[in-house]
Amino acid sequence: MQTDSTARAALFRDGNFRWLMAGSAISLLGDQFTLIAFPWLVLRLTGDSAALGIVLALIGVPRALFILIGGAVVDRLSPKRVLMVTKYVNTVLLGVLAAGAWFGGLFLPVLYLLALAIGISSAFSIPSGTSILPHALQPAQLGAANGVMMGLRQLSMFLGPLAAGLLIAVFGDGGGSAQQAPGIAMAFALDAASFALSAWTLARVRMHAMPAAPQQEGLWRSIADGLRQVGRDPELRTCYLYWAAVAVLVLGPLHIALPVLASSRPELGASALGLMIGAHGGGTLFGMVLSGMRPGLRIGTLGTSVLLADIAIGLLFMPVGGITAAWQGVLLMVSIGVLGGFMQVAVFTWIQRRVAPAMIGRAMSLFMFIFMGLVPVASAVTGWVLLHVSLVALFAICGAALASIAALAWLVSPMRRISDAAGMQNA
Repeated sequence: MQTDSTARAALFRDGNFRWLMAGSAISLLGDQFTLIAFPWLVLRLTGDSAALGIVLALIGVPRALFILIGGAVVDRLSPKRVLMVTKYVNTVLLGVLAAGAWFGGLFLPVLYLLALAIGISSAFSIPSGTSILPHALQPAQLGAANGVMMGLRQLSMFLGPLAAGLLIAVFGDGGGSAQQAPGIAMAFALDAASFALSAWTLARVRMHAMPAAPQQEGLWRSIADGLRQVGRDPELRTCYLYWAAVAVLVLGPLHIALPVLASSRPELGASALGLMIGAHGGGTLFGMVLSGMRPGLRIGTLGTSVLLADIAIGLLFMPVGGITAAWQGVLLMVSIGVLGGFMQVAVFTWIQRRVAPAMIGRAMSLFMFIFMGLVPVASAVTGWVLLHVSLVALFAICGAALASIAALAWLVSPMRRISDAAGMQNA
């Protein structure tokens, strides 16, 4: 029987995996440049947090609404074909953003249109990217391969924002006008190049022949049945409602409030934004590694551990709006990332054990909708709220609300009884 190290060595000898890993690393790193550059560009052109919220919603809401359709298209065609098309589309979209930022030809309606196009494209790239491994690797390799890909994603979230913030700070962001912004343009150009290069690596992946999937009838009925299955499971239903609260109270405000915080305070700036987002990504990666090394580390049950971690995250979130130096934000964000990353691995494992194989796709789609659908909406709402509420108050209110909801869930919901040993449910 192969040891873990032997299996991992065999995986890295697989040409398909090496091409997929290289393309994924390049593309994920490039995405982080746009993650920093796009909100920074909107704020520099408009100075309007509401406009930033609309841009983020135009990316996130179509992605959530069309992601089920994207999955159906992937099943009918192939993950490689759909993913290749999205890479070409994103290369063009990011190239337009780069040219506009360089020559000063971007205006708010154009940014809205490009944000919408990026959101629709991602609704097809996400299901194709997450389903390509079974078509390119042997079943025994999937566990190790997914672990490597998840680690690459978190590593890119640590390194990418640092590099993007430094790039924009060094080469310039346009100084608040609609004229040339060379640093932002270079960030978009690097992301466009990453899509083009990852398309080249993807073309070298050889897909395994797999039997055609039968045509599925009644798509909407199948989705409704999946929702009913979740609704009939008290623990699963409670967790999904609770995660929706986390998405609305923390993740949504975080996406827009951090750029506004960095932009509105001269002592911070683009480099501080990159440091804080990178610290969150690095903390999440460390938390995931720690969870892998100590999978049984719990305070009571899994549910109790999750709730205690979220109470701590809420308390750490509260003072973020009052920071006056980048190092303060880095310490808070890395702590939030460690706690979130540690529990994320355990939560995903619990869902996979809890949900029957016949509905795992629908259950995970609903999970993705919570974070891809509710977070952008919460970001848009946050943009409007910031017109009437200070940043200090926003962070304090959201953090206190999360801590309170976690405490309430421990008192009145079945979450604290959730254990790692939850058995498989019958479909």
